[in-house]
Amino acid sequence: MQIVIVEDDEGIRKELKRLLENAFYQVTVIESFTDVAGQIRVLCPAADLVLLDLNLPGESGFDVCRKLREYSDIPIIFLTSRTDSMDELTGILNGADDYITKPFNPPILLARIGVVLKRTTSKNAVKSTNDTIHLEYKGVTLNLAGAYVEHAGKKTDLTKNELKILHLLYQKKGEIVPRMDMIEYLWDNEVFIDDNTLSVNVTRLRNKLSEIGVKDFIETKRGMGYRI
Repeated sequence: MQIVIVEDDEGIRKELKRLLENAFYQVTVIESFTDVAGQIRVLCPAADLVLLDLNLPGESGFDVCRKLREYSDIPIIFLTSRTDSMDELTGILNGADDYITKPFNPPILLARIGVVLKRTTSKNAVKSTNDTIHLEYKGVTLNLAGAYVEHAGKKTDLTKNELKILHLLYQKKGEIVPRMDMIEYLWDNEVFIDDNTLSVNVTRLRNKLSEIGVKDFIETKRGMGYRI
């Protein structure tokens, strides 16, 4: 089963990841805190549970929980240092399945995760809808749900990495995204990735964009990174 970790403290993130993987869960770690719910929907739509911190550098955990509940019944457990009973009540009222305070006891955390998963009657039940999530910039539309990019009536399908590259660039449109940030975003679970691997993926993505009439959309800033 797949668990998503949304936690801005790197030390706690690593501890949780190690704990869950040792318990034979698949783990996805969110490290960019802009549109967290959108990232979860795109990158791990079949996830079984979200461990969610409240104090995030972007939007609050409450906001993320509300947005997830707009389209999914995925179990959500708040894991936070905030011990106020009103915070716990607010979390539950916003759709959370449990509320656990830090510092946590690892065996107890695993047990409560197991309890929540057992009582979940459906696996990440996404609401049936004809709506698609899409982003538009400079006449180029990125369809997140369909994993394709469209321009002037033409479209081309994207691989998972191509989708992730464009999604990150759209989130930071107009800004230079450092190469190392992109590598960590795409391959954070890999022990080593050749820097050239990113260049190969970007080149393939540019070729696909060119096929639908989009040229010079992804700009290279030598020695810095990429931007749109």
